[in-house]
Amino acid sequence: GANVDVVLPHEHERKVVVVAEVRMAHRVAGLPQVRVSASMRAEQPTPIVRALVPESGIAEFLGGAFGEMSSVVRAQGLRPEGTPFGCYVPAPGGLQVEAGFPTNTRVEPAGRVVPSTLPTGPAIQVPHQGPYSAVPAACRAAEAWLVDHRWIATGPPWETYLDGPDVAEPRTLVHVPCRPA
Repeated sequence: GANVDVVLPHEHERKVVVVAEVRMAHRVAGLPQVRVSASMRAEQPTPIVRALVPESGIAEFLGGAFGEMSSVVRAQGLRPEGTPFGCYVPAPGGLQVEAGFPTNTRVEPAGRVVPSTLPTGPAIQVPHQGPYSAVPAACRAAEAWLVDHRWIATGPPWETYLDGPDVAEPRTLVHVPCRPA
């Protein structure tokens, strides 16, 4: 059985939760018990940089993309309103990567930076603390939760980074947009 309780939204996701957030303890075979949160996400504008990136080049891509977006956001007088995120979809030649962070309003295109929004609607979140190379375990936990609860993903998973890459055990939150099957 799942331990369920309703909680307030996280400080870094104030604009995210429209209804309530439900947290459930969920055990996945071969993994420790994880906390899965379910929430309803509101639309939030983001600048993003998209590219096809080889796995070995992700850190370099993210550093450049976040730097470029920060410059564009500052130049346009916008404010960041949340944590950086990345979405990684396997593709021939590497991963199709979208990197960005929420802002207070829509960014105007500049260079590689284009406007976008975070996925809206129901989503589950699975926290991970540790090396980025171990984040796929949180993705597997999310996939198992969806199967066990008869929900399906409505888009690719994406990650928010609660700590910078210089932290020894960085915290990452895996989000999966979803709906009942």
